[in-house]
Amino acid sequence: MAQLERDHWTSRFGFVLAAAGSAVGLGNIWKFPYITGVYGGGAFVLVYLGAITAVGIPILIAEILIGRRGRRNPVGSLRKLGGPWWSLVGWLGVATGFVILSYYSVVAGWTLEYAVKAVAGAFNVETTAAIPAMFGEFLGDAERQLFWHATFMALVIAIVVGGVAKGLERWNKILMPALIAILLILLVSSLRSKGAAEGIAFMFRADFHKLTGKAWLEALGHSFFTLSLGMGAMLTYGSYLSTKTDLVRAAVIIGILDTLIALAAGLVIFPVVFTFGLEPDSGPGLIFKTLPVAFSEMQGGRLFAFLFFVLLAFAALSSAISLLEVVVAYFVDERGWSRPKATLGMGAVIFLLGVPSALSFNVMSTFHLYPGMSFFDSLDTLATNYMLPIGGLGIALVTGWRIARGALREEFRQPAAFRVWYPLVRYVAPVAVVVILLHKIGVLGYLGLD
Repeated sequence: MAQLERDHWTSRFGFVLAAAGSAVGLGNIWKFPYITGVYGGGAFVLVYLGAITAVGIPILIAEILIGRRGRRNPVGSLRKLGGPWWSLVGWLGVATGFVILSYYSVVAGWTLEYAVKAVAGAFNVETTAAIPAMFGEFLGDAERQLFWHATFMALVIAIVVGGVAKGLERWNKILMPALIAILLILLVSSLRSKGAAEGIAFMFRADFHKLTGKAWLEALGHSFFTLSLGMGAMLTYGSYLSTKTDLVRAAVIIGILDTLIALAAGLVIFPVVFTFGLEPDSGPGLIFKTLPVAFSEMQGGRLFAFLFFVLLAFAALSSAISLLEVVVAYFVDERGWSRPKATLGMGAVIFLLGVPSALSFNVMSTFHLYPGMSFFDSLDTLATNYMLPIGGLGIALVTGWRIARGALREEFRQPAAFRVWYPLVRYVAPVAVVVILLHKIGVLGYLGLD
């Protein structure tokens, strides 16, 4: 198949912002700060940084490298560089984009609903006990679930249809600086609260006794998932990247931005949590049930709440557009569709796939893919436990074992960086991803190894 004329990033800065936007998502805001506090604070951060260095960034470099060298979507690039069978890894990436975006859009819609609630003063109620009940009521409202799911998907489609420079890059140059600015505003306010010292201690006090086997596995797993690896997003973004860009420098900057934003989010959330005597260990419920209680009681809480949920929405949107771009790039490259046709058509299909997830909390609550799980939880389990680790393993294997060493070396400006990276992606990363996969599907727990 003839090489197609391809869109490209107009600058390295645009690429880094877009890739960082893909990496920074809802998980950065609630999961990383929480697991940091639970699994040893500063001790966990040290382990996590080691995992990012040895596993996350090497696979990130591999994905970008494959995309830049292949100049196509995940299927086309892996077919070109690895051979026909390796294109199956690319197919898995496209399928993963479909699956994750379908239910991620539903959760992202919740952030829009709560931003509107904050503006309307919905959290200023007579009794704070009514606030957690709001979330349950919202989940059970099929019409509102579908409305926000559709609204969010429409935003994603509107950005992606504009292409790389005028869509993805332009909007990430708006979304990411805005996200960082909002985060800094909230951070200053949060660190002035009474619970600031306790919140900082929860996240950063180094407790090496909490570094259990499970803590190490959590650090390893999060270092992989936080960078949007295994779903073809970084590979697709890399396919639009100039050969003049230093891969190692770009990957390191992306990893640093992702980590700093996650840590800053924790410093926004936990001082507020401890100021008002709330529980810090309620996971996703912390965002939609617990924190609104604090917002209702704090001075300037309405503005703080609005900015916080806008922050969440921006993080969700920057990640979601990368997921849709994986799917769109496949249909543009391999099927010859125009970008508008691919974006509108596949965006509509993904929206429809997300409908059962939006309704799984009420109308379709008895419909299960896995026993005892809602449709929403089933898709999350399928993507997180199986599709992403297998996709990441495929990327590590095709890079480390299929593509010629000399061809890989050509993509590096510094020979020393290549000499460090190559054994990591060839030996360390595949073993680490297999461990992540075994942990996610419960095998290590069954064997008593976590």
